[in-house]
Amino acid sequence: MNEETVAEDEKLLQTEKDLQEAAKRNDTAMIRWLIQNKVNVNAKNIVNRTALHWAVAGGNETAVKLLLDYNANVDSEDKFGMTPALLAAWFGHLRLLQILVNAGAKVTARNWMGQGLHHCAAHQGHLGIICYTVEDLEEVPLDKPDQNGKTPLLLAAENGKLDVVMHLRALGCDHQIKDKEANSAIHLAAVQGHAHVLENLIEVIYTDTKNQDGQTALHLAAEGGHFNCVKFLLNSQCQINVLSSQNLNALHYAVRQGHRDVCRLLVEEGIDLNAVGKYACIHLAVKHDFAQLVRLLIDAGCDINIVDHRQQSALHLAVERRQLAIVEMLLKANIDLQLQDKQGKTALDLAARSQHAVLVDMIIKAERFNTRCLNTEEVASEGQGGPALDLTFRLVQNLNHVRSVFWILATKHLKPDDWKKLAELWGFSKKHIKAVETQWTGSNSYKEHGYRMLLIWLHGIVTSGKHPIKELYESLVKAGNAEVAEKIRRQANAEKDPQRRCTVM
Repeated sequence: MNEETVAEDEKLLQTEKDLQEAAKRNDTAMIRWLIQNKVNVNAKNIVNRTALHWAVAGGNETAVKLLLDYNANVDSEDKFGMTPALLAAWFGHLRLLQILVNAGAKVTARNWMGQGLHHCAAHQGHLGIICYTVEDLEEVPLDKPDQNGKTPLLLAAENGKLDVVMHLRALGCDHQIKDKEANSAIHLAAVQGHAHVLENLIEVIYTDTKNQDGQTALHLAAEGGHFNCVKFLLNSQCQINVLSSQNLNALHYAVRQGHRDVCRLLVEEGIDLNAVGKYACIHLAVKHDFAQLVRLLIDAGCDINIVDHRQQSALHLAVERRQLAIVEMLLKANIDLQLQDKQGKTALDLAARSQHAVLVDMIIKAERFNTRCLNTEEVASEGQGGPALDLTFRLVQNLNHVRSVFWILATKHLKPDDWKKLAELWGFSKKHIKAVETQWTGSNSYKEHGYRMLLIWLHGIVTSGKHPIKELYESLVKAGNAEVAEKIRRQANAEKDPQRRCTVM
């Protein structure tokens, strides 16, 4: 191919592009000049659209008429199977559709999705087009589904076009028909949050009808976070606890997406908090790190000890994901710390295995707190009149001096196994000691282990209202470390502030 031929081809492409641009602008003078200069009126661009497609899409009546006068192909299809007539229906250009029909346009044409004039108009909510196609174009079927099994009514419901829905119903279209996924019109309205359409359809379609996944409209509305739809469906007496094929209720779907308002509404309406599919609702809240939903479920009285398909509790999941706030929340709710997963691991085992010291210490604090409450017949759970479980000392002031004394004891005075002897004296279990010891930082790890153990013990002393330095002194003496006990007493009393002196000793 020589340079002259290439240049001619480029010039031809440019003039064809100019024709389509003129059609977009409704520039009839340019259209006439280009066609008179031998530009192909039916030339197509990269997506097979002609100038007539662009003129129709833009609503340019004079350009459309002119192109038809020059024998533009009225049924030309673009890459998506859209003819000029289908574009007129899609964009709601009734007058252009009438012009195209009068010019011989095929009224039964369908695009690559199997959608005809009714589908396009219903999808976009063009009631005028629907009225025209129904009244004047009798050969256009009203209930024929597209490739996805959606009729014009289903498309109108899905896209919230209430006036079209009402008109199609008045025409007697089949409102019980479902798409290929067995979604009815109320499913499609609910999934998109169109409460006004639901209100119109609920009287003729069974509220609890299920799609191929066993989901009702309530499941889909909850999953989408559509509060008004959920509220309307509940007010319409739908079954709140119906389960999908995955054994999930509406709360599962709402929790999984983090829709707090919808979750709160479902809880208030009495939905089953403990329904278990692969996961319970509290597991899903933890899995997706929705701390506020965990709080909501706990406050609503869910079974916090319920386990999932791996026999894991919500605490197991939170520990695996290192979610400190949720772990503390579950511990303060008095979750069962002895629950074991399929591998026989407790939450403490998982925390130790991941060497997450903060989680290990929190769980041991909670376990010792619960044991003390049980032994003293105190109530360990929140809001029950018992001692408050604060795992991070947020409620306790002026402990810096005590921590300083503990640090000196652990790093300067305790030998490698001394901290274990103290731990055993204070009722730490072998499992607790092993969990603390798992975090290995080198040959001097015992100093860190001892300090952590002392802080865990301090938590129990503070929450029981005892004097930490006095108790420590007596324990060291009992363990045979009287000399160290005296050093610690002097260290504690070395503080200049008389309000912090250990006057008890």
